[in-house]
Order: sequence, then structure tokens, then C-alpha cells
Amino acid sequence: MKDYIKSTAVELGIRAEQVSAVMKLIEEGATVPFIARYRKEMTGNLDELKIIEVRDRFEEIEILEKRRDTILASLKERELLTPELEKKVKGADKLNVLEDVYLPYRPKRKTRASAARERGLQPLADSILSFSCSDPENEAGKFIDPEKGVADASEALKGASDIIAEAVAENSEVRGELRKLFETESQISARLVKKKEKEAAKYRDYF
Repeated sequence: MKDYIKSTAVELGIRAEQVSAVMKLIEEGATVPFIARYRKEMTGNLDELKIIEVRDRFEEIEILEKRRDTILASLKERELLTPELEKKVKGADKLNVLEDVYLPYRPKRKTRASAARERGLQPLADSILSFSCSDPENEAGKFIDPEKGVADASEALKGASDIIAEAVAENSEVRGELRKLFETESQISARLVKKKEKEAAKYRDYF
């Protein structure tokens, strides 16, 4: 918990003692308005907004820790927990980061990628993804197997592409970078649907 107090203080631009004081008061049942008005000496004059930010961050932390425990238990039960994976799970400091780490190991329904693996196309996907084959189409010819549903090289490449797409989509580093990109570069626009002026009146500020 000390680490969370320090990281929250840095995140919110306040002192660790202020974070600790707010959490102690909240745990004792004090409300945000009460803390802001009557416990200024304990919190170092934090206003309601900062107190709410501290409270909300620790609510997130509580959810994060429960989810982390669930994920670790699931990985152990399925004998998937390696020292490296355990380090990543324990090092995740945000819920979305934790979920990104867990995504490749989460039980899932059958996907196109899993169907391609069942047809023996994982080695082809690996060779393409690692750039170890100079001619993917020629390499794909080695995996033609009508009995497994791989009629030709094109079908083999399609299956390998499904495997690669899933691997990239489930890569925590890729997801993290894409999230940053969307946060910094995305543009959101809204427009009014014709003849819906009355129904949309409460959203007028977004027109």
C-alpha cells in the first residue's frame, strides 16, 4: 500500500502524507465535503476535487488488486504462470494494463486463429512473423493438406494471417502504444440526425 500512496501522490501532484491522511479519513467513514471543510489541517488544505481524485484512485486500486488475484489464480490453475508472466501481472499498475497482459491467456471461444492452429499453420505464422522465410507463398505450399482443410497455399496464408492478427492484437505493448496514440491523436465529432432536433435537444452542446 505504501507504493500506491507514493505513486498516487506523484500522479496527482500532492504529498504522500496528504494521500495517506485522506485515505485514513475515508476508511473511518468521513465524507468528501466533511474532509474538505473540517479536516484541512490533516490533509494540507486539499480541496474537494483532489480528495475525490484520491478516493477514486484507491477505489481503482481495490478493483485492480481483486482482479490481479483472480488472474493469478486462473493462471496457476491452468499451469500457465511462468516467473516472467507473474512479474508482468504483478507489475501492472492500471486495470487496462493488467487486462492487456492477461488477454493472450484468457480462456476464449474458438476463433479463426485457433482454427488455423488446429490445421497446423502455427509454424507458418511463426516463420512469417519472424521474417525467417523470404518467400511466404512458397513456404505456404509446404502446409497444403486437404485433409486438414488447407486446399492450397492461399488458404494456408489466410490461416497464418489470422494467427498473426490475433498475436498482434493481443500484444500488451502494441495495445499500450495504440492506446497512447488514440489518447493523443483521436478526434471525436458529432452531428445531428435530420428530423431528430426535438429528441436531441439535451445534446445541443454537441451539435
